[in-house]
Amino acid sequence: MRGVINLRGSVVPVIDMRIKFGLPTVDDTVDTCIIIVEVKIDNETSVVGALVDSVQEVLDIEGDQIEPPPRMGSRMNSDFLHGMGKHDERFVMILNIDKVFSSDELAMVQPVKEADVV
Repeated sequence: MRGVINLRGSVVPVIDMRIKFGLPTVDDTVDTCIIIVEVKIDNETSVVGALVDSVQEVLDIEGDQIEPPPRMGSRMNSDFLHGMGKHDERFVMILNIDKVFSSDELAMVQPVKEADVV
């Protein structure tokens, strides 16, 4: 967990996606941003901030433009990929955000409730 932010009065944990995916850490830049996502695990939805290097654009990709994720061999885990989308003659990897985080990871970043404080 990189930290927390206040989003409209709610405490939202922020996860550094470089660390999550095993990439080396880098200094924040003017392009670094936090993407707010809703993650559903075990029929419970949690709001999490995903710290990323940059966002190029927001796309609407229709279901018929999404193909299953490619097989990448046994050494690379592609379980978190929903598929590959095609947009303007280029391919875009689409994450299944519900599979990016495990329930154990989300339990570690859940904000402490006042009732939990002794």
